[in-house]
Amino acid sequence: MSKVIDILNSKSSPFATFELVPPLKGSDVEKLYGSIEPLMQFCPPYINVTCHRDEVEYCLNEDGTYTRMTLSKRPGTIAIVAAIKMKFEVDIVPHVICGGASRTMTESELIDLHFLGIHNIMALRGDAVTGQRYFQPEPDGFAHASELVGMIQQLNRGQYLDPTVRNGLSTDFCVGVAGYPEKHYEAANMESDIQNLKRKVEAGADYIITQMFFDNQRFYDFVRQCREAGITVPIIPGLKPISTLRQIDLLPRSFHIDIPQELVSELRRAQSPEAVYQVGTEWCTEQSRDLLAHGVPAIHYYTMAKTNNICQIVNKSF
Repeated sequence: MSKVIDILNSKSSPFATFELVPPLKGSDVEKLYGSIEPLMQFCPPYINVTCHRDEVEYCLNEDGTYTRMTLSKRPGTIAIVAAIKMKFEVDIVPHVICGGASRTMTESELIDLHFLGIHNIMALRGDAVTGQRYFQPEPDGFAHASELVGMIQQLNRGQYLDPTVRNGLSTDFCVGVAGYPEKHYEAANMESDIQNLKRKVEAGADYIITQMFFDNQRFYDFVRQCREAGITVPIIPGLKPISTLRQIDLLPRSFHIDIPQELVSELRRAQSPEAVYQVGTEWCTEQSRDLLAHGVPAIHYYTMAKTNNICQIVNKSF
């Protein structure tokens, strides 16, 4: 198994990587395999698998009160990772999030992943749960991704939360973190957001993958600001093609990003869902080609478990 940072440092030409959303609980594992199989033609050196914290719902009781229910909507990270490892010869980068877990729970998950032979982790804070305006950590949980990165590096040194563990086995995790070319929505400004990112790197992050964007100049400006701030680790752009007209409204609300007016206009002029799909695919293809011309080491594609447009884009770009 290879570390992402070693792959980035050893590859002589840029490559594509992909991010998958686990299927909903109750789905056949074949649906997961079906999302991955079309991507294997590109020989990705690794595939990212997202993690979704439990959701909260409030159920109405007969007496008019409500009961708070915590529901798990998708299979767990360990099960997903194990299923992919059994089926495909590809390195896996599971996402580990701060949200919904105590430090002890997080450490246990990392130990389990290490036992599975995983050497790459994407360390994320995670989003607020439904009903919360802002992220709130669990009791004895991490409030920031930089703290999670710090724990991973402690495990890499054989240091565990339990002080009675002596000469503990050192893990060997490579750590990726998220960057935001258009600023994280909770940051006061771009400068403070870059400093937050720098703290994650100083805690031990090996590389950065960005949030999706639709204007490459935002990415180039972001990279320049990172370098000026002293961040030297590789920065990988993250892209997602628009596939439906509804995403013009949904993506900015969900991910706090801008969509260029030129793209919005092209999408609204499209005469059919198929035409919208093609506009989004062509825009992402041009983004990919421009990024490759500017020397990015890799491009990370957010597939959302749907890969037809991704395959078209990679075939035309690489």
